Amino acid sequence: MFGEKGLVQIYTGNGKGKTTAALGIALRASGHGAKIMMIQFMKGWVHYGELSGAKSIPSLTLIQTGRPDYVYKGQATEEDYAEAARGVDLAENAMRTGSCDMLILDELNVALDMGLVDTERIVKLLKNKPFGMELILTGRDAKDEILALADLVTEMREIRHPYQKGEIARKGIEY
Repeated sequence: MFGEKGLVQIYTGNGKGKTTAALGIALRASGHGAKIMMIQFMKGWVHYGELSGAKSIPSLTLIQTGRPDYVYKGQATEEDYAEAARGVDLAENAMRTGSCDMLILDELNVALDMGLVDTERIVKLLKNKPFGMELILTGRDAKDEILALADLVTEMREIRHPYQKGEIARKGIEY
């Protein structure tokens, strides 16, 4: 960003906070005038708070891909594949046109793990990242091929979670 070398960051693991970490970095970057695009994979099924919150950050464009149903591994539909491909097309276009300084591919690791996106296509995307663009990938179960190309990898590890006590997801905290 801003003439400096952009890095590839990955936030993965079974713990909470991967998307939140990416949004925190986006907030910081916006404070320095960066243009940010966040493409959310497999998140078309619920109104997440970040959709409304993103509107308060004029330099952040947030795009959801996915249908309005949960995708279970091994039960993906043609629409799931098409929506995931649309997300990758948007990412490739953003990289080709230089339309943003920071590109966040939220839950891309999950889409890869479920086979909705071709790993080689993402490897190529990472290798062709523009010099000044910061690229952030989130989602559990990041593939080794993707991890190998990252400059920064953080694994969120769950130690305790309210779900274990039967607590449900809370509006404004988990979604």
